[in-house]
Amino acid sequence: MNFVKNFFKTQFEDLRTGKLTFFFIVVGLFWVKTYAVYVSEFELGIQNAMQHFLLFLNPLSSALLFFAIALFWKGKGRNAAFLVINFLMSFLLYANVVYYRFFNDFITVPVLLQAKTNNGLGSSALELLRPWDILYFLDFFIIIGLMLFKKVKVQEKLRFRSVMALMTSAVLIFLLNLGLANIDRPELLTRSFDRNYLVKYLGMNNFTIYDVIQNSKTSAKRALADSNEVSEVENYVKANKADPNPEYFGKAKGKNVIYISMESLQSFVIDRDLNGEEITPFLNSLIDDKEAIYFDNLFHQTGQGKTSDAEFIMENSLYPLPQGAVFMTHANNTYQSSPAILKGEGYSSAVFHGNYKTFWNRSEMYRSMGYDQFFDATYYDMSKPEEQLPYGLKDKPFFEESIPLLKSMKQPFYSKFISLSNHFPFDRHEEDTDFGQGDTKDGVVNRYFQTAHYMDEALEDFVNDLKENGLYDDTMIVLYGDHYGISENHNKAMAEVLGKEEITDFDNAQLQRVPLLILNSGAEGGVNHTYSGQIDVRPTVFHLLGIDTTDYMSFGQDMLSKEHKEIVPFRNGDVITDKYSDIKGVCYNNETGEPVDEADAKGCDEASKEANKRLELSDKVVYEDLLRFYTPDGFKPIDRSDYNYNNPNPKSTQESDSAQTEQ
Repeated sequence: MNFVKNFFKTQFEDLRTGKLTFFFIVVGLFWVKTYAVYVSEFELGIQNAMQHFLLFLNPLSSALLFFAIALFWKGKGRNAAFLVINFLMSFLLYANVVYYRFFNDFITVPVLLQAKTNNGLGSSALELLRPWDILYFLDFFIIIGLMLFKKVKVQEKLRFRSVMALMTSAVLIFLLNLGLANIDRPELLTRSFDRNYLVKYLGMNNFTIYDVIQNSKTSAKRALADSNEVSEVENYVKANKADPNPEYFGKAKGKNVIYISMESLQSFVIDRDLNGEEITPFLNSLIDDKEAIYFDNLFHQTGQGKTSDAEFIMENSLYPLPQGAVFMTHANNTYQSSPAILKGEGYSSAVFHGNYKTFWNRSEMYRSMGYDQFFDATYYDMSKPEEQLPYGLKDKPFFEESIPLLKSMKQPFYSKFISLSNHFPFDRHEEDTDFGQGDTKDGVVNRYFQTAHYMDEALEDFVNDLKENGLYDDTMIVLYGDHYGISENHNKAMAEVLGKEEITDFDNAQLQRVPLLILNSGAEGGVNHTYSGQIDVRPTVFHLLGIDTTDYMSFGQDMLSKEHKEIVPFRNGDVITDKYSDIKGVCYNNETGEPVDEADAKGCDEASKEANKRLELSDKVVYEDLLRFYTPDGFKPIDRSDYNYNNPNPKSTQESDSAQTEQ
């Protein structure tokens, strides 16, 4: 007891004599600034006084801890250390502000790792900057001012015990913070899939430390995994298979397959008019004329990997990771992806994309997936500025120039086209279409309608080109929205668009629907109302092709099966079923959009338990690379060394001109 008393006595003595005054000024400024940023920039869902208190408290522990490091120096060295630490912590905070403005999410270690191949934010980032953002570094400039005007005394060397007492205080404050957080949110660190919760309860800096620790642990998981780990996943997957519907099984047998990723397209634009004109007349016609099976309750399930996550989900029937992008962090894993499986059925495969192969690390991931060819930007004419976006080729020239490449493939083929025009910030198409923009006060939302219409025109041109070139009749086309385009930061304008007073948490969740149309499948078209996610697309398509999926480790279920379970898990912990939506811990009735009584929330509890199990096991497959221990009968594992995507005769080589961060 005397040791503890003496340990902290040195700290109070240094405080009394003024040796720590400047330290506490620096800590106080950063503390207040961080809290102000939390309140003004992040939608953290504060629901009670305890949560608000923790939001105010949580910046203190990390500020004390990190700024205490500067106290190991004296004199000007200590002042320089204060500035460096403040700038780094301020930059991390501000980087999260900019990232959150579009993604409504926080930066994680995998996101930082994937940034090295994304070559900068370009115009997408500029759209997110604000003139007043300089204020987020105000305390940094105040500290410099105090130093320049000699308001800071020459700093004497502090006793080691005094510095350690401050660091110990920081740890004790954090433990108090964590204890109170666990009272309000039990098992916070073990059960939360939502980074909003972690930042709300623990703070930005503590979340970053937690994230670093978690990523270190996941790196170790693969090294420690063995073949025995597969059994639990295999048993679960096979016990939850949905048998194919005989009415649809094999309807598209032997057909070519074309997937088209419709960038950022959400279902709310389908069958919607703007100023008396249809936003997506071509897609609408496919639905109205029953030329396609349209799934109007399909939700995207992407995480931080956005478009790459959608690709991963659709072609592996595995969930994306809770943080980072599989394409970046686990590209060298063993996978049993669609192109690899279809090789056994005699299919060739290729990806078409008007950006360069390094973007989203695709050239590495596609090797693991077993794609035969990757037609990236080097195969396209990238010399015309009017046809360029900061992140690749506009859709109309992209699809037009893809036809000769597609015709060169051996049939039957499995192919994927990744569009780009309907990409945040939804600009540079004013001269490409006669369709106007919206009239809200939000430029992003206004431009979204124009670029969505342009993409719709490009899709119609592409389908017509397939018909003219004799490719249409023998091809099944899967058109899918990859992820949201309009984030929650634009809710005010979206309320106006949808004719609502406000957009609630329930509304935001329902807006995560994305279109899925399966065209020319051989089955009768029409609207299918099944609640489903992108995870369910692969088994649906495979069963239409007449391919048995029983032995594959996939977590999706055939949406045309009578045994399909209507449960849609999301990476943030939300779950949607055909009757209920569990959003941020609140159970809503889908029919009314209102929270249900606690006694009636059993449906949400059961769905949430099932969803968490699926996510947990899918993560296990990816983190531990379990598919290296499991080979289905008749499947030939992919050898990555067999694949190389170098273009011997490139039309374009300026990769840095077009690579851009995906939204």
